[in-house]
Amino acid sequence: MELCQWWRHIVVFLLNAWIPSCFAQTTPPARTSPTPTPQTAEGPETLKFRLSGYPRKHNEGRIEVFYKGEWGTICDDDFSLANANVLCRQLGFVSATGWTHSAKYGKGTGKIWLDNVQCNGSERSVSVCKSRGWGNSDCTHDEDAGVICKDERLPGYVDSNVIEVQVDENKVEEVRLRPVVTMATKRMPVTEGVVEVKNKDGWAQICDNGWTPKNSRVVCGMMGFPHEKKVNKNFYRLYAERQKNHFLVHSVACLGTEVHLAACPLEFNYANATESCPGGMPAVVSCVPGPLYAQSAAMKKKLKTASTIRLKGGAKFGEGRVEVLKGNEWGTICDDRWNLLSASVVCRELGFGSAKEALTGARMGQGFGPIHMNEVQCTGHERSLWNCRYKNITAEDCKHTEDASIRCNVPYMGFEKTETWYWDSSNVTEMVMSGVKCTGDEMSLSHCQHHRTVSCQKAGARFSAGVICSETASDLVLNAPLVQQTTYIEDRPLHMLYCAAEEDCLSKTAAKANWPYGHRRLLRFSSQIHNIGRADFRPKAGRHSWVWHACHGHYHSMDIFTHYDLMSANGTKVAEGHKASFCLEDSDCDEGVSKRYECANFGEQGITVGCWDLYRHDIDCQWIDITDVKPGNYILQVVINPNYEVAESDFTNNAMKCNCKYDGHRIWVHNCHIGDAFSEEAEKKFEKYPGQLNNQIS
Repeated sequence: MELCQWWRHIVVFLLNAWIPSCFAQTTPPARTSPTPTPQTAEGPETLKFRLSGYPRKHNEGRIEVFYKGEWGTICDDDFSLANANVLCRQLGFVSATGWTHSAKYGKGTGKIWLDNVQCNGSERSVSVCKSRGWGNSDCTHDEDAGVICKDERLPGYVDSNVIEVQVDENKVEEVRLRPVVTMATKRMPVTEGVVEVKNKDGWAQICDNGWTPKNSRVVCGMMGFPHEKKVNKNFYRLYAERQKNHFLVHSVACLGTEVHLAACPLEFNYANATESCPGGMPAVVSCVPGPLYAQSAAMKKKLKTASTIRLKGGAKFGEGRVEVLKGNEWGTICDDRWNLLSASVVCRELGFGSAKEALTGARMGQGFGPIHMNEVQCTGHERSLWNCRYKNITAEDCKHTEDASIRCNVPYMGFEKTETWYWDSSNVTEMVMSGVKCTGDEMSLSHCQHHRTVSCQKAGARFSAGVICSETASDLVLNAPLVQQTTYIEDRPLHMLYCAAEEDCLSKTAAKANWPYGHRRLLRFSSQIHNIGRADFRPKAGRHSWVWHACHGHYHSMDIFTHYDLMSANGTKVAEGHKASFCLEDSDCDEGVSKRYECANFGEQGITVGCWDLYRHDIDCQWIDITDVKPGNYILQVVINPNYEVAESDFTNNAMKCNCKYDGHRIWVHNCHIGDAFSEEAEKKFEKYPGQLNNQIS
């Protein structure tokens, strides 16, 4: 009998040691599926997934699978968006936005592991989808499939910038606040309610025994709110006594800096969950919304956010490149040591919740100007990023390719249930809004100016508005220092300006001049226009509608690409120029970025992300005609894409201004800067004092 007991202990011990070591190799966040897979007969296999190929971004590429100790590809036969969704989740992204065929990202090497894959989209792993079986394929690498994943990570995905969470069967992924007051259920966002977590049987509660404000802070951060506040527990106790509660968790011990409840130590109930909270009640949390989501004007005014930090380049509220104000000038943060703790401090400081992601490598586009901070290290409890430890930076330490960015948790507003459809207009029976004018900062179309009563033709199906949405956009910015360095005056003979006059590049008084005798006085400078966004800048008009200009021998792809203005101190224009896009092309690019656009031979026009288009000071129309301008103090202003013909993620940096002093013979240009480069105070001083601040002669 004792011998049997001894052998039984040995077997149990060996099983406990062997089983976890096998399953620990599974690549997160995919879980081991209970469904039998082709590998079951041979024992568990190590599956890994990666994105490869070129050119691509971090969330797209040729899909490669590591199986039986070898990397291989997947054939595009029968490939679908459902397949891509499964694979993107295995790569740690929330879903797929598309897929590619015919080796768009280049041909892979080695095995073609899977062919004729057919997933329904809900599978935990591509290994349980229908296919011809591992290594059974009649494809070549010309048919390698690729995926394009939504640029958003799964909660708890194990990554260098995303916090690691528990991986047992009771892992908490979805959390909600369930309001119990009738009025609160109709109001968005929900700021107070019973904390509930989702499990296989639905939604369950958390016992509030030992519940602390630190726990509440974590929950509020997940819900998109910066702070927690005390709650009236007596009201909820009466409510809880009349309810049948199901307690899944009976103990939570957060530090308050976690970005997800799953990252806190949790104790789950495994016995009778309805009786596992003696003397307690369901945990209730009340949150303080940021000013953007406050429900009253008084509260919005009371809840002020930081004026020395901002987000740029994001497609949604609560995401973007982090920029900070130092010495009256905005600059970026280097991504060395950038993590979720620091990102969460920024998110809360700006009136959002905790951070979903701390992004590195200029994932929200590159900044332009100084880099103010490096190696930021926050504990997570700081009220401001400026209270965290950080290092000052020199030009050699970091480049804008290392700009840090963030994605914050934001409150759920339910707007998708109420403004916007896109349809082919064939089935339109009613117009619901007209005269809509938005500034772009509104959270809903209903917040924009619009007609009180709809004013639109009844047969107006063809007048129905539509939109095409994108999570990425270009962002053009002018190199202001180059303008300052290259500005000068030229007296150009009229006989050399016939072509420029034909393209309307001179002031109106030029038409009355004694051609070809005399001259025009031109304020000349170079323009170097960078695309620091996340998508290429392409002309709105297609090639078929570009206009050929025989005089200069080129096509114009946009009617007006840039405005050049000389203004008085009060903003009145005294001289102007305009710049049709002679051609949009990549003059040069950052290291590692290849040119895509070239005007020669009726080529494609545009500006690639990470590249710039240079218009030298010595080409036609690269000037302002100041022949009729009197000596004085002025402001030189350049505006790119002035009619908003092409979508950009940020239009505030499209304008550049300089102080000018003109004495009738020479011109001094100084303080050149893009529109959002300085603080409001510095910009006001600039407007008030346009006089000479130095003796720089261009």
